[in-house]
Amino acid sequence: MNVFRLPLIRSLCCLIILFSVTACSLPPRVMAQDRMFLDLSLEFLDSYELPPTTFEDTIVGGLSAIAYDKVSDLFYVLSDDRSERGAARFYTMKLNLQANDNDEISIENITVENVTFLKDHNGNFFAEGTIDPEGLALSPRGTIFISSEGAPDNQINPFIGEFDLQTGKLKSTVPLSPKYFPEENQGIQKNLAFESLAIKPLGLPQDPFRLFTAIESSLIQDQTEEENARIRFLHYVINPIGSPIVVAENLYLLEPDEPETISNGLTELLTLDQEGYFLSLERTFGFTGAGAKIFQVVAGNANDTYTIDSLKDISDIQPLNKDLLLDLQDLGIYLDNLEGMTMGPRLPDGSNSLILVSDNNFSEDQVTQFLLFRFN
Repeated sequence: MNVFRLPLIRSLCCLIILFSVTACSLPPRVMAQDRMFLDLSLEFLDSYELPPTTFEDTIVGGLSAIAYDKVSDLFYVLSDDRSERGAARFYTMKLNLQANDNDEISIENITVENVTFLKDHNGNFFAEGTIDPEGLALSPRGTIFISSEGAPDNQINPFIGEFDLQTGKLKSTVPLSPKYFPEENQGIQKNLAFESLAIKPLGLPQDPFRLFTAIESSLIQDQTEEENARIRFLHYVINPIGSPIVVAENLYLLEPDEPETISNGLTELLTLDQEGYFLSLERTFGFTGAGAKIFQVVAGNANDTYTIDSLKDISDIQPLNKDLLLDLQDLGIYLDNLEGMTMGPRLPDGSNSLILVSDNNFSEDQVTQFLLFRFN
């Protein structure tokens, strides 16, 4: 054997042995889908039921949205009363937390501090049936945005309005594409329109900020035979001067209906600190009770669908990516009709909190439920 070849042969043998020893300990492959999502967790802490309550001659019920103001340490909570039991309104509430000797954190009580009635551009209360308030978000410029689902049966369009936080008067509206308006064979479905609102500040209070909203289920012209309802997810920039601008519209795929489901929809959105990341709340309601799931949602490379009038016959649209964070039915607790979700105050141990609230539909058979989670 040529002696000059021996070092090369020895090197090759060493490489083969090294590979055979270490191959079984190579780290697992990380899929692109896994790298896309943040490492988030939710820990359930407490469930609290608000007793049947009236405040300033109004029934505190139908709570469909909630937002936390960390400056005042108060919550703004929207009633979905269509001016039927009283004028359309939102409440200001105080939530008090407590920790026991074992450092277990719970909700001590919730008190109603104030009620603000919504008014139109002229300062008048909304007439019965002309508004269906469902979504709420607190803006960095000290106003509150509220979405109304509309009423297709009465040809009342949905809208998103900016209201004065103190007086409740409508200041301006956010433009919506006509494809959302109820007309023959198109537009929103009854009670399945704009349930969710979320705002992400971009800087100082006087700077532009982003507003996100989505309909609860498919537009009529977007309905398909598929199990996942096709939901439109809108992204606006709200400027200090001029009308809001649509940045993009994306496709959000709702989870399939579970057996004996009466209602299934996307009821809330939250923005996360990381750009392009959200939490979504999907709620089901049926003969076997209520259910809810919280997802992490990532904008990623989702296609813009804004110029597409109908999604029904289009099969190659890249939707928003989402990943199940928590199925609340796994908690083993009673769940009511959960519709609102917000980041809350810091917990006594310094961690973040997440608060959910239920819409009791003004029914004696349901409750107004607040759920408290630790969010990391």
